[in-house]
Amino acid sequence: MVVARWCSSIAVVGFAAAAIGMAPPASGAQEPEGAKPEAGQLDVLFVGAHPDDEAGTLSTLGQWNSDHDIRSGVVTVTRGEGGGNAVGTEEGPELGELREAEERSAVGRAGVTEVLNLDKADFYYTVSAPLTEQAWGHEDSLGKLVRLVRMTQPKVVITMDPAPTPGNHGHHQYAARLATEAYQAAADPSAFPGQLTEEGLSTWSVDRLFSTAAKGSADPGPGCEEGIRPEDPVDRIWGIWAGRTGPDGKTWAQVEQEAKRDYVSQGWGGFPDAPSDPAEITCDQFVQLDSRVPYRADAKGSEGMLGGALLDGGSGLPRGTGLTAEAERAKITAGTPTTVTVAATAPQRQPLRNAHVDLAVGEGWQVRGDGRLGTVAPGKTASAEFVVTAPEAAEAQSFQLPATLSTKDASGGTEVLLKVVAPLVAEQEPLPQVAEFDSWAQRVGYPELADRVARVLTLPSGGSRKIDVPVRNHSTEPVSGQLRVDLPEGFDTSTPTVAIPEVPAGEQTSVAFEVTNTDAGLETGMQGGAYGYELTVEPDAGNSSSTSAGLELVPRTEIPQAAQQPNVDGQATDGEYPGPELDLSGYWEGEECASAQDCSATAQLSWHSDTLYALVNVVDDKPGNRLPEADCKRHWRSDSVELTIDPAGDSENTSSTMKLAAFPATADGGPCYFRDADNHQGGPDTAPGVEIASEVSEPYEGYTVELAVPLDEVPGPIDPEALGLNLLVYDSDTQDNVGKTRIGWSTWGGVQGDPYRWGQASLADYQPAPDQPETPEPELPLDALSSLDSPQSIEQSVRTGLPLGGVAAAPKRDSAWLSGATGADGAVSAELTATGAGSAHLHVLDADGAVLGREVLDVDGPGKLTARIPVDGGAPARVVAGFQNASGAVAASAAEVAG
Repeated sequence: MVVARWCSSIAVVGFAAAAIGMAPPASGAQEPEGAKPEAGQLDVLFVGAHPDDEAGTLSTLGQWNSDHDIRSGVVTVTRGEGGGNAVGTEEGPELGELREAEERSAVGRAGVTEVLNLDKADFYYTVSAPLTEQAWGHEDSLGKLVRLVRMTQPKVVITMDPAPTPGNHGHHQYAARLATEAYQAAADPSAFPGQLTEEGLSTWSVDRLFSTAAKGSADPGPGCEEGIRPEDPVDRIWGIWAGRTGPDGKTWAQVEQEAKRDYVSQGWGGFPDAPSDPAEITCDQFVQLDSRVPYRADAKGSEGMLGGALLDGGSGLPRGTGLTAEAERAKITAGTPTTVTVAATAPQRQPLRNAHVDLAVGEGWQVRGDGRLGTVAPGKTASAEFVVTAPEAAEAQSFQLPATLSTKDASGGTEVLLKVVAPLVAEQEPLPQVAEFDSWAQRVGYPELADRVARVLTLPSGGSRKIDVPVRNHSTEPVSGQLRVDLPEGFDTSTPTVAIPEVPAGEQTSVAFEVTNTDAGLETGMQGGAYGYELTVEPDAGNSSSTSAGLELVPRTEIPQAAQQPNVDGQATDGEYPGPELDLSGYWEGEECASAQDCSATAQLSWHSDTLYALVNVVDDKPGNRLPEADCKRHWRSDSVELTIDPAGDSENTSSTMKLAAFPATADGGPCYFRDADNHQGGPDTAPGVEIASEVSEPYEGYTVELAVPLDEVPGPIDPEALGLNLLVYDSDTQDNVGKTRIGWSTWGGVQGDPYRWGQASLADYQPAPDQPETPEPELPLDALSSLDSPQSIEQSVRTGLPLGGVAAAPKRDSAWLSGATGADGAVSAELTATGAGSAHLHVLDADGAVLGREVLDVDGPGKLTARIPVDGGAPARVVAGFQNASGAVAASAAEVAG
């Protein structure tokens, strides 16, 4: 989607050496010199959450570097410390260091040399942006990213999908939101003013902002750039064909595939080759979120995507010209006028002569205004206002109004989006995370991004729920009417029409109805999908309007009380599990099961004496790798079962739930269990009352896992009538710690992080204790690798002058740096010069960059210090140091090791 906005003249950033400079270093040392525009400046910046998030863009970034000498860099908010590890037992910061190395290797294949990090924790898979914000901190994360944008000066920023589309990682969402806000804040002198007044930075206006969340289709082959068909006609989508020839005669698609194989810890080492036939290779796709420059909408490929920013793009307007368009209101009713402001900015050193702007509208639309701007002085902005009115017969949909800036012999454009809506509009209540996203989009100035996520709600198979329907009056007069509910077959309501009281102009009310699933035989989960229906508003005066919504069915079961306490032995005996058998064979993710013998599963549940019991029988024809008992975690790497419990069935994310993973066997013999991505992750110590037993068939045809879970260890009060529950099965079939297939009871994309899409269970006759404890605050694993402890990041900082972790650079009056290093007798003596107090993180490296020794040195104040760092073999070549002073500012330095 194109979102055009007003902006001031494009600023040129400057770096103040006095703010971050140091005293001259001794011979052989590399003292941090502050940001170096030649080394630290970038043309394109990709902002993602984890190493590998940029992987799908590498064929594009590589082409731009090879064909147009465009320098790209990557900002990765975390180092992926919470991910799996298919190649070893490293986790936490140790895994983060490994994944950073993988990322640097992968992006290097595309000519990307700079990988910057914000040092935030990859705490676990979640679909919640609010939980991510809680873990990362908004102001600190945004401030770091804004600092890096102001220092690297990219013309183009690319990021991920900021919306809570089903299964979209909450970290991805929040990284994209940070990128979107940084696009605005970096150009705003009132945002993070200390970076300007204390650090010597200047504002920086990024020209164009893109997301990888493009929803378009195109046939493969070289024509995909010209033939992209946006799912939403108002979206501006560009494609970059990956079939062009890159290094060593390979296609860029193949280069990207080989880069992906560098992410071996994530199980990507076995990625196949790209198609050998270029006609089968597709385009990378990007959708524009915002622009400050004119471009040609009909220009395709790189020329179109980078036009006005890094390439001419065919407009003929001088580089540095700015163009934005902004509507007074994003939503209008037919026949109601609104004002659109189109602003043009001249380059810093060149006027725009005989400039005028035009706003194009469709048939029947009215537009009034004079677009003549005359001569726009260098660095100045001139604007024109147009009054736009949609025709009375305009359909309720989004419209794209092209705005064009023209001079004597050049022209370029942008667009403004207007959404025509009915006077009175009713929509199904959004999910909490969707409502939060829509609120964010409105708050940060992107209202057209709101309402883009489909309105869906779940209800249990054969069950009922109340549905609230917000009704907004978009007109200038009070309106009343009625709501008609048209449900699909298999659903019913006792109130197919609901009265809508008078709603004042510009305000909102809410009505409600109850829906019941009358056909319990309908498919649940992703097998059933969303059952669509219509909400129609019939106002007392004027035309009616309809909106679409969806109902998603989740399975439901009743868990009976066992007549006797089950014996947790991996077997079911009479009386232990009197309830129905649940089918866990619904396809979820990965390769589909080739047969029931390849992968299928059932489960039986019961409760007794405040304990929930589960017996899961898995049919499987090939065992996965058995992990050591000490590596009993990250269950998606091998054969395992996951039991999830949402105590009251109302959790917005998994931080208030229990998610218990069970491995049927380990390399050491018996089964094990581990909590992951829930209220308190960890091994047996986080749920000591859990019991586990298993039976693995010989010869291998599958396994049985039995669990006993004390309900008082489930976080929060239990609602015995609405317990959220799911059972998921991970089938590996490999010996390389890479999963193959996922099946389960209630299956949807990303369901492991979406409690609202879990199934529902009732505990028959269960009476919870009257004094149930409140839900405890979640225990989030926030132990992240600091850039101070990453030699890769330190060496990059020495080379570019860009600060470690995106934090402020330490001034020379309050810092420390390496002034020399010598090696002898199995150790390296590193000499530091300090002008302030803090902590120095020292790393001894060999000529290939391998770490031979580390030391953290407390620096009490100004003076000379020597640290003796033992080395474990190898030939020390250099020492790198990351320093952080008492105020949190950082510096990086390096010194060659003298013999």
